[in-house]
Amino acid sequence: MTLFSPPACPLSHSARFVLHEKAIVSEVEFYDPNDPPEELLELNPTGISPTLVERDLVLYDSRIIMEYLDERFPHPPLHQMDPVSRASARMIIKRIDQDWYPLLNEILLNGEKKSVRAKKLLREGLIAASPIFSDRPFFMSEEFSLIDCTIAPLLWRLPSIGIDISTPNDAITNYAQRIFSRPAFKSSLSEVESEMGDIPR
Repeated sequence: MTLFSPPACPLSHSARFVLHEKAIVSEVEFYDPNDPPEELLELNPTGISPTLVERDLVLYDSRIIMEYLDERFPHPPLHQMDPVSRASARMIIKRIDQDWYPLLNEILLNGEKKSVRAKKLLREGLIAASPIFSDRPFFMSEEFSLIDCTIAPLLWRLPSIGIDISTPNDAITNYAQRIFSRPAFKSSLSEVESEMGDIPR
């Protein structure tokens, strides 16, 4: 199993987080998204990242990759077992992808100075959700899940793009530190990503 991943791609980071959380034996091939290797383009002509290759299977949507890994390697489970909870988790991930990731991508693509509005909207959206971060140990769950794997790469990048998510009760910061302290999260970081924030001891 090989995961082709740009070293700074947040969606690829989510998939790497799942790989390490499940201790899946695999290779991570980092590459320059502006100059993808020929081997990758033959497997995935779209160039969309990340790309997971296992024998004849080629997947190139991060959320599909995460779901596949969770089903292919069921322990520890990162989804609730009952259909209602699984569907609810998928809806939460879809909302994160629709509401927050486009703003992050705009900031990363255009730079901080050209993305003042996007920075403001992203910060306000996260702050508005602060009660959710403090309500349970993990995001809307008592157990660590794919939702946390989805949101962690976004939160990790906030200091590097100048977004402060401090609240009076430090709800988001405390949640983030819990996730960043996990050995799997630390292992999932590329060298580029390691420089974006302070890794908890």
